Parts: sequence; structure tokens; C-alpha cells
Amino acid sequence: MSLDGPHDMRLISDVAVPAPGADEILIRVTAAGVNFRDISQSRGLSSDGPQAPYLAGFEAAGEIVALGAGVTGLEVGARVIGVGYGAFAEYMVLSAVAAVPVPDGWTAQQALGLVVNWPTALAALRPLGQLDAGETVLIHAAAGGTGQAAVQIAKHYGATVIATASPDKHETVRSLGADHVVDSRSADLAAEVLWLTAGAGADVVLESVGGATFGASVAAAKRVSGRVVVFGLAGGEASITNWELVYEHQVHLIGLNIGVLIQAAPRIFGELMGELFALIAAGVLSPGEPTTYELADGAKALAELESRATVGKLALLP
Repeated sequence: MSLDGPHDMRLISDVAVPAPGADEILIRVTAAGVNFRDISQSRGLSSDGPQAPYLAGFEAAGEIVALGAGVTGLEVGARVIGVGYGAFAEYMVLSAVAAVPVPDGWTAQQALGLVVNWPTALAALRPLGQLDAGETVLIHAAAGGTGQAAVQIAKHYGATVIATASPDKHETVRSLGADHVVDSRSADLAAEVLWLTAGAGADVVLESVGGATFGASVAAAKRVSGRVVVFGLAGGEASITNWELVYEHQVHLIGLNIGVLIQAAPRIFGELMGELFALIAAGVLSPGEPTTYELADGAKALAELESRATVGKLALLP
């Protein structure tokens, strides 16, 4: 993969099978998740991404085929999901401590999102967004993998959900429990949210779009107590000045990168995963069926995700 965008992804067949190092495992990939971060990396926009040329992808589920030195508690043959580098491949090395078991009865495809999309949605709403019952949450890109999880989690915790999506995806979002669905391409998105909240604004905003939508998200948040959790920039970068925060938009801005949260706040992440598995056990979140592509069609999958032509989670099958 180069840094010239999704179109430049190439399938190669002469790469050696990697070997796990200390505290690592090697998995045979049976499904790889496709995420907006893959698009950012393909364009060189991810500050911590690999240098070109690189093996694309970072989320994969599969079967453990080898254990590195010092690995305990895991066995060859176990099914796990995790994040690392080089997921769009037949084999991938993962950190042993970050590998999460695939729930019994779930396929590898169904488990995709378990360590990226669902924890991101839960982190944005709960430990960071501090969502309480009776509050209103605005969820952008609600038809996507993270957005769908966020709608279901927010409803479970007693929130009123205002979701944004393109018109052809509105029914999908309503079926998840959203109270209101707004056209994501609305000319005055903030005004619609303010009207739906009787002028008060949303208590929590899940901002994953960026670009011009970022300004609408800030304007749609409740003054003084509104929390805008930013975890994506699919539509490009955006900015806000200190003057605006003091005199125009008195809101809380919170940045979320699930990879950084895992590394910098492992206790919070551990509690987050415990809560997530409790939601799964309670039936609040259930495995979906991602749209699947062959590994050779990785460029097509990324291009369709970038153009917002997809619904839900996407998976590549080696």
C-alpha cells in the first residue's frame, strides 16, 4: 500500500509468513475489518500510521497458529480478535494481552467491531461523554459500524437519540431505535437539532465526520454542559478557536482515539470491555452480518466506504 489513497492498494503474494515475537501471537486471519482509519492511513493522514509501502489493515479476527515467548493463557487453535498492523493478509501478528476471544457461536465476521467500533461507541457515550438517562445525544454517521452500536447503546441507557444519515439509510437507523433521523447532508443541521430539542441543543454529540459537519456539531451542542466527543474526521480536518469557545460555543470538546485509550488508560479500557460484554450478554448488542468483500477487492471496499455508499460494518475475507 502507498500513501496515494485507496485506489493504490495492491494484492501481493510473495510475503513471508511473519513470526510472533515475545508476548505476541500469530493468527491465521479469517476476517479483517475495514475502517475509516484505513482510508486516513492510505492518504498519509494518520500521524501514527505505517510508512509506505505497508501492509494495510489493522483489525482482524482469526485462529491462533503460533505463540511467541512468554505468552500464557492462550492456546493454538483459539479464535481471537485484535488490532495491529497488516490485517489485510492471510496471517497477522497481534499483541497477546490485547487479543479478545471471539464469543461462542459468533463467526469471525460477526466479531469484527468488538475491539474497535463497539468500544469506541461505548467510550464516547459513557466514560467520556458521561451520558445520563433522559439526556439527548446526537450521533453522526449512524448507519456505520460505530454509529449503529452507539444508537443501540444510547437507547439502552435511556437517551433520546437524534441520528444523522443519508436518506437511503434512514430506515436502517430507525430500526435500531433512533428517535429522530436527520439528513446528514442538511444545509442547516444545527438548526434542525436545536428545533428537535426545543432550542436547548444536544447533551452529547458523537462527532466522527469532521469538515463542515464539525461546526454544526459544536453549534448543536447544549451551551455550557454539552459534550462533543470527537473520534473521527472522515470529512476532513476542522478547527475551533479559543475565542469561539469563550464567546460563541461554550462546550466541552473531548478527543477520543481508542488505540491511545487502550495504551494510556488500560484500567478504563478494561472496565469498558467488561461493560461491553455485559451489554452483549444482556442482548443489547448482538452480532451483525458485515458486508463482505474478497481480499483482492480491498481497494473497492475502501472506496465504497469513503464515498459513504455502505451500511454497517465491512469485512475482507482472505
